[in-house]
Amino acid sequence: MLKGRGTDQDIPGRFARQTTEPSDDGWPELPEAETSAPQTQCRPETARSIITRNQSPDVPFAQSVNPYRGCEHGCIYCFARPSHAYLDLSPGIDFETRLIAKTNAAERLRAELAKPGYRCSPIVLGTNTDPYQPVERHWGVTREVLEVLRDCHHPVSIITKGAGILRDLDLLAEMAGHHLVSVMVSLTSLNAGLKRALEPRAASPARRLQVIQELREHGVPVGTLIAPVIPALTDHELEDLIAAAAEAGVSEAGYVLLRLPWEVRPLFRQWLRERYPERAEHVMSLLRQARDGRENDPCFGSRMRGRGPWADLLEQRFRAALRRHGLDRRSHPQLDPNRFRPPHRGGQRDLFDDAGP
Repeated sequence: MLKGRGTDQDIPGRFARQTTEPSDDGWPELPEAETSAPQTQCRPETARSIITRNQSPDVPFAQSVNPYRGCEHGCIYCFARPSHAYLDLSPGIDFETRLIAKTNAAERLRAELAKPGYRCSPIVLGTNTDPYQPVERHWGVTREVLEVLRDCHHPVSIITKGAGILRDLDLLAEMAGHHLVSVMVSLTSLNAGLKRALEPRAASPARRLQVIQELREHGVPVGTLIAPVIPALTDHELEDLIAAAAEAGVSEAGYVLLRLPWEVRPLFRQWLRERYPERAEHVMSLLRQARDGRENDPCFGSRMRGRGPWADLLEQRFRAALRRHGLDRRSHPQLDPNRFRPPHRGGQRDLFDDAGP
């Protein structure tokens, strides 16, 4: 395994036309000390569009924006890894080391919000890759997107496991005052060692709880997403994670069962065999029990939570934990789409719009 990376596997994407396999050429292998780990690369991309529309009944939003392709957090379980196959890059190590920043995201967003037919509904940041992964410190694409949404009074929800969100507290607090923003902080485990193995470059569990507390103290509505719940590895922490999040100040909570689409499946299985060989088969057995005998379920209605006795018990435990901490009745503020003001499109119409009555 590579230190600080989720995987060292350079598996090809499912669309790859050419693949390579290692072969013994008779030369001695380099000593481990001379083998350098791949460094993070991030190149700019000019996006043709930026708002993605969603019709899945499993998620409570219709629009999303992802400022980056790939994610330096390197979470081994990330369901977005297969998206790198569309770029002819590996969903393995490339996903966390060869990133793309949509540097014109704010410009495209402004143009799409200005279209005459646009209908405002909350936009979610972070549905595919984390908007506050480490490279955001340099590129700042997420902040530029937030500035456009702030200027247009457009509601936004953010999903992140990065402490970098606190850099934008000024924007978030301002938007929260107008019911225009909410945040979901992802939690996976309170065990720092397990977190480093699962999510090598994401914020520590303690830091994420601090993020929740600071957001709440600045008036930003914040919840937590326990995701993913991994059978026989993290599921025993479900109640403790909800308790810690409730103490930090969340007003809502959700959870998602581990998903293993496409190339994520072999990557995760290899990770399990290397990190937790004694329980690898037990983890996969329980997952199959919750997935109708399969290791992944792509079906709407069951892919997020699973089904069967084990999945039902997990759901009951989750509901009981919510009741125990008052999260089943605590009110999470709703975002207000009625404040939306389209950006100026330019031309003579703007002159009349600005003229007033």
